[in-house]
Amino acid sequence: MIRPLSRTALVLDIVGAALLFLVFTPMSIVFYGHGAGGAETQAVAVAALVVASILMTGGVAIGRLAPGLALAAAWAGAVLQMLAGFGPVPVDFAILLVLYATSAWGSRAVLWWGFGSTIVGALVATVYIYFVNGLASTASTGWEQLSAGVLLLFVSVLALGFAWVSGLLWRVVLRARRTKAAQLQAEALAAEEQERVRIARDMHDIVAHSLAVVIAQADGARYAAAAKPEMATEALGTIAQTARSALSDVRLLLTQLRHRQGDGPQPTLADLETLFAQVRQAGVEPRITVDPMPPGEPPGAIQLAVYRILQEALTNAIRHGDGSVDVRLSWLPDRVEIEVANRIGATAQPSSSGHGLIGMRERAQLVGGSLHAGQQGEAFLVRASLPISTSPSSGTGTPV
Repeated sequence: MIRPLSRTALVLDIVGAALLFLVFTPMSIVFYGHGAGGAETQAVAVAALVVASILMTGGVAIGRLAPGLALAAAWAGAVLQMLAGFGPVPVDFAILLVLYATSAWGSRAVLWWGFGSTIVGALVATVYIYFVNGLASTASTGWEQLSAGVLLLFVSVLALGFAWVSGLLWRVVLRARRTKAAQLQAEALAAEEQERVRIARDMHDIVAHSLAVVIAQADGARYAAAAKPEMATEALGTIAQTARSALSDVRLLLTQLRHRQGDGPQPTLADLETLFAQVRQAGVEPRITVDPMPPGEPPGAIQLAVYRILQEALTNAIRHGDGSVDVRLSWLPDRVEIEVANRIGATAQPSSSGHGLIGMRERAQLVGGSLHAGQQGEAFLVRASLPISTSPSSGTGTPV
Protein backbone atom coordinates (compact mmCIF):
# COMPACT_ATOMS: atom_id res chain seq x y z
CA MET A 1 0.00 0.00 0.00
CA ILE A 2 2.80 2.42 0.87
CA ARG A 3 6.03 2.68 -1.15
CA PRO A 4 9.38 3.84 0.25
CA LEU A 5 9.79 7.50 -0.71
CA SER A 6 12.35 10.09 0.27
CA ARG A 7 11.28 13.00 2.44
CA THR A 8 12.26 15.48 -0.27
CA ALA A 9 10.11 13.78 -2.88
CA LEU A 10 7.14 13.59 -0.49
CA VAL A 11 7.45 17.31 0.37
CA LEU A 12 7.59 18.22 -3.33
CA ASP A 13 4.45 16.15 -4.02
CA ILE A 14 2.56 17.78 -1.14
CA VAL A 15 3.59 21.29 -2.19
CA GLY A 16 2.63 20.59 -5.80
CA ALA A 17 -0.78 19.22 -4.73
CA ALA A 18 -1.36 22.27 -2.48
CA LEU A 19 -0.62 24.63 -5.38
CA LEU A 20 -2.94 22.60 -7.59
CA PHE A 21 -5.71 22.98 -5.02
CA LEU A 22 -5.15 26.71 -4.50
CA VAL A 23 -5.12 27.47 -8.23
CA PHE A 24 -7.71 25.09 -9.68
CA THR A 25 -10.34 25.07 -6.93
CA PRO A 26 -11.20 28.80 -7.27
CA MET A 27 -11.19 28.37 -11.05
CA SER A 28 -13.60 25.47 -10.69
CA ILE A 29 -15.95 27.52 -8.46
CA VAL A 30 -15.91 30.39 -10.94
CA PHE A 31 -16.39 27.95 -13.79
CA TYR A 32 -19.45 26.52 -12.01
CA GLY A 33 -21.02 29.97 -11.87
CA HIS A 34 -24.53 30.48 -10.61
CA GLY A 35 -26.42 27.25 -10.94
CA ALA A 36 -30.04 26.54 -10.22
CA GLY A 37 -31.36 26.81 -6.70
CA GLY A 38 -31.06 29.31 -3.91
CA ALA A 39 -28.00 30.62 -2.14
CA GLU A 40 -28.09 27.88 0.47
CA THR A 41 -28.15 25.16 -2.19
CA GLN A 42 -25.29 26.78 -4.05
CA ALA A 43 -23.27 27.05 -0.83
CA VAL A 44 -23.72 23.33 -0.17
CA ALA A 45 -22.69 22.55 -3.74
CA VAL A 46 -19.58 24.73 -3.47
CA ALA A 47 -18.69 23.12 -0.14
CA ALA A 48 -19.04 19.71 -1.76
CA LEU A 49 -16.82 20.84 -4.62
CA VAL A 50 -14.16 22.03 -2.15
CA VAL A 51 -14.23 18.66 -0.33
CA ALA A 52 -14.02 16.86 -3.67
CA SER A 53 -11.05 19.03 -4.61
CA ILE A 54 -9.34 18.18 -1.32
CA LEU A 55 -9.82 14.45 -1.98
CA MET A 56 -8.53 14.62 -5.56
CA THR A 57 -5.54 16.87 -4.87
CA GLY A 58 -4.84 14.81 -1.75
CA GLY A 59 -4.60 11.82 -4.08
CA VAL A 60 -2.00 13.76 -6.08
CA ALA A 61 -0.06 14.46 -2.86
CA ILE A 62 0.25 10.74 -2.06
CA GLY A 63 0.38 9.54 -5.68
CA ARG A 64 3.96 8.30 -5.44
CA LEU A 65 3.77 7.28 -1.79
CA ALA A 66 0.58 5.19 -2.00
CA PRO A 67 -0.86 4.99 -5.56
CA GLY A 68 -3.68 2.67 -4.47
CA LEU A 69 -4.93 5.03 -1.78
CA ALA A 70 -4.55 7.96 -4.20
CA LEU A 71 -6.82 6.18 -6.71
CA ALA A 72 -9.44 5.56 -4.03
CA ALA A 73 -9.33 9.23 -2.96
CA ALA A 74 -9.70 10.38 -6.58
CA TRP A 75 -12.74 8.12 -7.08
CA ALA A 76 -14.31 9.43 -3.86
CA GLY A 77 -13.76 13.02 -4.98
CA ALA A 78 -15.18 12.34 -8.43
CA VAL A 79 -18.31 10.66 -7.02
CA LEU A 80 -18.85 13.53 -4.56
CA GLN A 81 -18.46 16.03 -7.40
CA MET A 82 -21.10 14.24 -9.47
CA LEU A 83 -23.49 13.97 -6.48
CA ALA A 84 -23.17 17.74 -6.06
CA GLY A 85 -24.24 18.16 -9.68
CA PHE A 86 -20.96 19.39 -11.13
CA GLY A 87 -19.79 18.55 -14.61
CA PRO A 88 -16.12 18.64 -15.69
CA VAL A 89 -14.20 21.42 -13.89
CA PRO A 90 -10.51 22.43 -13.94
CA VAL A 91 -9.68 20.65 -10.68
CA ASP A 92 -10.47 17.34 -12.41
CA PHE A 93 -6.96 17.62 -13.85
CA ALA A 94 -5.89 15.97 -10.56
CA ILE A 95 -7.61 12.75 -11.71
CA LEU A 96 -5.24 12.56 -14.68
CA LEU A 97 -2.23 12.90 -12.37
CA VAL A 98 -3.55 10.14 -10.11
CA LEU A 99 -4.05 7.78 -13.08
CA TYR A 100 -0.50 8.58 -14.15
CA ALA A 101 0.74 7.66 -10.66
CA THR A 102 -1.08 4.30 -10.64
CA SER A 103 0.63 3.13 -13.81
CA ALA A 104 4.01 4.72 -13.11
CA TRP A 105 4.58 3.71 -9.48
CA GLY A 106 1.77 1.37 -8.46
CA SER A 107 2.06 -2.36 -7.89
CA ARG A 108 0.87 -4.74 -10.59
CA ALA A 109 -2.61 -4.84 -9.02
CA VAL A 110 -2.80 -1.04 -8.72
CA LEU A 111 -1.58 -0.76 -12.31
CA TRP A 112 -4.56 -2.75 -13.59
CA TRP A 113 -6.94 -1.03 -11.18
CA GLY A 114 -5.82 2.21 -12.81
CA PHE A 115 -6.49 0.74 -16.27
CA GLY A 116 -9.95 -0.36 -15.19
CA SER A 117 -10.60 3.09 -13.73
CA THR A 118 -9.66 4.60 -17.07
CA ILE A 119 -12.30 2.57 -18.91
CA VAL A 120 -15.00 2.74 -16.25
CA GLY A 121 -14.30 6.41 -15.53
CA ALA A 122 -14.66 7.29 -19.20
CA LEU A 123 -18.03 5.47 -19.38
CA VAL A 124 -19.30 7.05 -16.16
CA ALA A 125 -18.19 10.53 -17.25
CA THR A 126 -19.85 10.07 -20.64
CA VAL A 127 -23.15 8.89 -19.18
CA TYR A 128 -23.14 11.65 -16.53
CA ILE A 129 -22.36 14.47 -18.92
CA TYR A 130 -24.72 13.14 -21.56
CA PHE A 131 -27.78 12.66 -19.37
CA VAL A 132 -27.31 14.61 -16.11
CA ASN A 133 -25.61 17.70 -17.53
CA GLY A 134 -28.16 17.80 -20.38
CA LEU A 135 -25.90 17.16 -23.39
CA ALA A 136 -28.56 14.89 -24.87
CA SER A 137 -31.11 17.70 -24.85
CA THR A 138 -28.95 19.91 -27.03
CA ALA A 139 -29.13 17.51 -29.99
CA SER A 140 -32.26 17.71 -32.17
CA THR A 141 -32.12 14.31 -33.90
CA GLY A 142 -31.29 10.81 -32.82
CA TRP A 143 -28.25 10.70 -35.10
CA GLU A 144 -26.87 13.88 -33.55
CA GLN A 145 -27.43 12.48 -30.05
CA LEU A 146 -25.62 9.26 -30.94
CA SER A 147 -22.74 11.15 -32.55
CA ALA A 148 -22.39 13.44 -29.54
CA GLY A 149 -22.35 10.47 -27.16
CA VAL A 150 -19.73 8.56 -29.18
CA LEU A 151 -17.57 11.65 -29.52
CA LEU A 152 -17.83 12.34 -25.80
CA LEU A 153 -16.85 8.75 -24.97
CA PHE A 154 -13.90 8.93 -27.35
CA VAL A 155 -12.63 12.19 -25.80
CA SER A 156 -13.02 10.79 -22.27
CA VAL A 157 -11.13 7.59 -23.07
CA LEU A 158 -8.46 9.56 -24.90
CA ALA A 159 -7.91 11.97 -21.97
CA LEU A 160 -7.89 9.38 -19.21
CA GLY A 161 -6.05 6.81 -21.34
CA PHE A 162 -3.32 9.30 -22.27
CA ALA A 163 -2.54 9.88 -18.58
CA TRP A 164 -2.45 6.15 -17.81
CA VAL A 165 -0.30 5.27 -20.84
CA SER A 166 2.14 8.10 -20.05
CA GLY A 167 2.63 6.65 -16.58
CA LEU A 168 3.09 3.21 -18.08
CA LEU A 169 5.85 4.50 -20.35
CA TRP A 170 7.61 6.09 -17.38
CA ARG A 171 7.26 2.78 -15.53
CA VAL A 172 9.10 1.08 -18.41
CA VAL A 173 11.83 3.72 -18.25
CA LEU A 174 12.25 3.21 -14.50
CA ARG A 175 12.41 -0.56 -14.92
CA ALA A 176 15.05 -0.19 -17.64
CA ARG A 177 17.09 2.04 -15.32
CA ARG A 178 16.85 -0.50 -12.49
CA THR A 179 17.85 -3.29 -14.84
CA LYS A 180 20.82 -1.28 -16.08
CA ALA A 181 21.86 -0.42 -12.52
CA ALA A 182 21.60 -4.08 -11.49
CA GLN A 183 23.65 -5.11 -14.53
CA LEU A 184 26.35 -2.55 -13.73
CA GLN A 185 26.42 -3.68 -10.10
CA ALA A 186 26.73 -7.33 -11.15
CA GLU A 187 29.55 -6.45 -13.55
CA ALA A 188 31.32 -4.48 -10.81
CA LEU A 189 31.01 -7.39 -8.38
CA ALA A 190 32.31 -9.80 -11.04
CA ALA A 191 35.25 -7.49 -11.76
CA GLU A 192 36.05 -7.25 -8.05
CA GLU A 193 35.89 -11.02 -7.71
CA GLN A 194 38.21 -11.47 -10.69
CA GLU A 195 40.59 -8.95 -9.15
CA ARG A 196 40.59 -10.81 -5.84
CA VAL A 197 41.26 -14.09 -7.64
CA ARG A 198 44.11 -12.50 -9.59
CA ILE A 199 45.65 -11.05 -6.44
CA ALA A 200 45.29 -14.39 -4.62
CA ARG A 201 46.95 -16.16 -7.55
CA ASP A 202 49.82 -13.66 -7.64
CA MET A 203 50.18 -13.92 -3.87
CA HIS A 204 50.43 -17.69 -4.10
CA ASP A 205 53.02 -17.52 -6.88
CA ILE A 206 55.18 -14.99 -5.03
CA VAL A 207 55.00 -16.53 -1.57
CA ALA A 208 55.36 -20.16 -2.71
CA HIS A 209 58.39 -19.44 -4.89
CA SER A 210 60.11 -17.22 -2.33
CA LEU A 211 59.57 -19.66 0.53
CA ALA A 212 60.86 -22.54 -1.58
CA VAL A 213 64.07 -20.58 -2.27
CA VAL A 214 64.38 -19.54 1.39
CA ILE A 215 63.92 -23.12 2.63
CA ALA A 216 66.46 -24.49 0.18
CA GLN A 217 69.01 -21.82 1.09
CA ALA A 218 68.38 -22.28 4.81
CA ASP A 219 69.00 -26.03 4.54
CA GLY A 220 72.18 -25.42 2.57
CA ALA A 221 73.39 -22.84 5.07
CA ARG A 222 72.76 -25.19 7.99
CA TYR A 223 74.82 -27.96 6.40
CA ALA A 224 77.62 -25.61 5.31
CA ALA A 225 77.84 -23.62 8.55
CA ALA A 226 80.40 -25.96 10.13
CA ALA A 227 82.53 -26.77 7.08
CA LYS A 228 82.36 -23.57 4.97
CA PRO A 229 81.09 -20.56 6.94
CA GLU A 230 81.52 -18.27 3.92
CA MET A 231 78.92 -20.31 2.01
CA ALA A 232 76.53 -20.03 4.91
CA THR A 233 76.99 -16.26 4.89
CA GLU A 234 76.27 -16.15 1.16
CA ALA A 235 73.18 -18.30 1.63
CA LEU A 236 71.91 -16.00 4.36
CA GLY A 237 72.38 -13.04 2.04
CA THR A 238 70.35 -14.80 -0.64
CA ILE A 239 67.61 -15.52 1.90
CA ALA A 240 67.49 -11.86 2.92
CA GLN A 241 67.38 -10.67 -0.70
CA THR A 242 64.62 -13.13 -1.63
CA ALA A 243 62.56 -12.22 1.44
CA ARG A 244 62.86 -8.50 0.73
CA SER A 245 61.77 -9.00 -2.87
CA ALA A 246 58.80 -11.13 -1.80
CA LEU A 247 57.83 -8.60 0.89
CA SER A 248 57.88 -5.78 -1.68
CA ASP A 249 55.67 -7.76 -4.07
CA VAL A 250 53.24 -8.71 -1.29
CA ARG A 251 52.97 -5.09 -0.16
CA LEU A 252 52.17 -4.06 -3.71
CA LEU A 253 49.41 -6.66 -3.95
CA LEU A 254 47.95 -5.66 -0.59
CA THR A 255 47.95 -2.02 -1.69
CA GLN A 256 45.97 -2.95 -4.81
CA LEU A 257 43.53 -4.95 -2.68
CA ARG A 258 43.08 -2.19 -0.10
CA HIS A 259 42.75 0.79 -2.44
CA ARG A 260 41.50 -0.91 -5.62
CA GLN A 261 44.28 0.70 -7.62
CA GLY A 262 45.41 -0.41 -11.03
CA ASP A 263 47.89 -3.18 -11.60
CA GLY A 264 51.42 -2.48 -10.49
CA PRO A 265 54.52 -3.41 -12.50
CA GLN A 266 54.23 -7.03 -13.66
CA PRO A 267 57.07 -9.41 -14.53
CA THR A 268 58.14 -9.66 -18.16
CA LEU A 269 60.50 -11.87 -20.15
CA ALA A 270 63.36 -9.62 -19.03
CA ASP A 271 62.79 -10.86 -15.46
CA LEU A 272 63.23 -14.53 -16.36
CA GLU A 273 67.00 -14.37 -15.86
CA THR A 274 66.46 -13.13 -12.30
CA LEU A 275 64.05 -16.00 -11.74
CA PHE A 276 66.55 -18.54 -13.05
CA ALA A 277 69.24 -17.01 -10.83
CA GLN A 278 67.05 -17.48 -7.77
CA VAL A 279 66.46 -21.10 -8.73
CA ARG A 280 70.22 -21.67 -9.11
CA GLN A 281 70.80 -20.11 -5.69
CA ALA A 282 68.32 -22.63 -4.28
CA GLY A 283 70.54 -25.47 -5.48
CA VAL A 284 68.74 -26.36 -8.70
CA GLU A 285 70.53 -25.88 -12.02
CA PRO A 286 67.91 -25.58 -14.78
CA ARG A 287 68.88 -26.41 -18.36
CA ILE A 288 67.10 -23.79 -20.45
CA THR A 289 66.47 -23.93 -24.18
CA VAL A 290 64.75 -21.20 -26.17
CA ASP A 291 64.11 -22.33 -29.75
CA PRO A 292 62.80 -20.48 -31.72
CA MET A 293 63.39 -17.09 -30.16
CA PRO A 294 60.49 -14.66 -29.53
CA PRO A 295 59.24 -13.09 -32.79
CA GLY A 296 59.38 -9.45 -31.73
CA GLU A 297 57.82 -8.20 -28.49
CA PRO A 298 55.11 -10.59 -27.23
CA PRO A 299 51.98 -9.11 -25.60
CA GLY A 300 52.32 -8.18 -21.93
CA ALA A 301 49.67 -10.72 -20.86
CA ILE A 302 51.61 -13.52 -22.56
CA GLN A 303 54.88 -12.43 -20.94
CA LEU A 304 53.23 -12.40 -17.51
CA ALA A 305 51.66 -15.82 -18.08
CA VAL A 306 54.99 -17.31 -19.21
CA TYR A 307 56.78 -15.88 -16.16
CA ARG A 308 54.19 -17.09 -13.66
CA ILE A 309 53.92 -20.57 -15.17
CA LEU A 310 57.70 -20.99 -15.15
CA GLN A 311 57.88 -19.59 -11.61
CA GLU A 312 55.37 -22.11 -10.28
CA ALA A 313 56.83 -25.03 -12.27
CA LEU A 314 60.34 -24.29 -11.02
CA THR A 315 59.03 -23.88 -7.46
CA ASN A 316 57.54 -27.37 -7.68
CA ALA A 317 60.86 -28.63 -9.03
CA ILE A 318 62.67 -27.16 -6.01
CA ARG A 319 60.18 -28.76 -3.63
CA HIS A 320 59.75 -32.18 -5.16
CA GLY A 321 62.63 -32.63 -7.62
CA ASP A 322 66.14 -33.99 -7.26
CA GLY A 323 67.84 -30.92 -8.75
CA SER A 324 67.51 -31.80 -12.42
CA VAL A 325 65.21 -29.50 -14.42
CA ASP A 326 64.81 -29.04 -18.17
CA VAL A 327 63.05 -25.91 -19.42
CA ARG A 328 62.14 -25.38 -23.06
CA LEU A 329 60.48 -22.33 -24.62
CA SER A 330 59.35 -22.47 -28.25
CA TRP A 331 58.22 -19.11 -29.62
CA LEU A 332 56.29 -20.12 -32.72
CA PRO A 333 54.60 -17.55 -35.01
CA ASP A 334 51.14 -18.11 -33.51
CA ARG A 335 51.87 -19.50 -30.05
CA VAL A 336 54.47 -20.13 -27.39
CA GLU A 337 54.97 -23.62 -26.03
CA ILE A 338 56.38 -24.15 -22.55
CA GLU A 339 57.77 -27.43 -21.26
CA VAL A 340 59.26 -27.97 -17.82
CA ALA A 341 60.41 -31.46 -16.83
CA ASN A 342 62.10 -32.49 -13.60
CA ARG A 343 62.94 -35.83 -12.11
CA ILE A 344 61.01 -36.55 -8.93
CA GLY A 345 62.98 -36.97 -5.73
CA ALA A 346 62.95 -40.23 -3.82
CA THR A 347 60.83 -38.86 -0.95
CA ALA A 348 58.68 -36.48 -2.97
CA GLN A 349 54.97 -37.11 -3.48
CA PRO A 350 53.86 -34.65 -6.15
CA SER A 351 50.19 -33.97 -6.73
CA SER A 352 48.53 -32.90 -9.94
CA SER A 353 45.68 -31.13 -8.14
CA GLY A 354 47.42 -28.61 -5.88
CA HIS A 355 46.69 -24.89 -5.79
CA GLY A 356 49.87 -24.14 -7.71
CA LEU A 357 48.87 -26.33 -10.63
CA ILE A 358 45.37 -24.87 -10.57
CA GLY A 359 46.91 -21.40 -10.71
CA MET A 360 49.06 -22.37 -13.70
CA ARG A 361 46.02 -23.70 -15.56
CA GLU A 362 44.13 -20.50 -14.80
CA ARG A 363 47.07 -18.46 -16.09
CA ALA A 364 46.99 -20.37 -19.36
CA GLN A 365 43.21 -20.19 -19.71
CA LEU A 366 43.14 -16.42 -19.11
CA VAL A 367 45.13 -15.85 -22.30
CA GLY A 368 43.23 -18.49 -24.26
CA GLY A 369 45.76 -21.30 -23.87
CA SER A 370 45.92 -24.67 -22.20
CA LEU A 371 48.17 -26.42 -19.70
CA HIS A 372 48.67 -30.06 -18.78
CA ALA A 373 50.72 -31.33 -15.85
CA GLY A 374 51.36 -34.81 -14.54
CA GLN A 375 53.86 -37.53 -13.88
CA GLN A 376 55.41 -39.37 -16.79
CA GLY A 377 57.65 -42.17 -15.65
CA GLU A 378 60.22 -40.81 -13.20
CA ALA A 379 59.66 -37.22 -14.29
CA PHE A 380 57.00 -34.61 -13.62
CA LEU A 381 56.11 -32.76 -16.81
CA VAL A 382 54.38 -29.41 -17.27
CA ARG A 383 53.32 -28.45 -20.80
CA ALA A 384 51.56 -25.26 -21.79
CA SER A 385 50.55 -23.73 -25.08
CA LEU A 386 49.67 -20.01 -25.16
CA PRO A 387 48.40 -18.26 -28.32
CA ILE A 388 50.16 -15.09 -29.39
CA SER A 389 49.63 -12.59 -32.19
CA THR A 390 52.91 -11.43 -33.68
CA SER A 391 54.46 -11.08 -37.09
CA PRO A 392 55.47 -14.45 -38.57
CA SER A 393 59.18 -14.54 -37.97
CA SER A 394 61.36 -17.02 -36.20
CA GLY A 395 64.78 -17.35 -34.74
CA THR A 396 67.07 -19.91 -33.30
CA GLY A 397 68.11 -20.41 -29.75
CA THR A 398 70.74 -22.29 -27.91
CA PRO A 399 70.71 -23.97 -24.52
CA VAL A 400 71.56 -21.61 -21.68
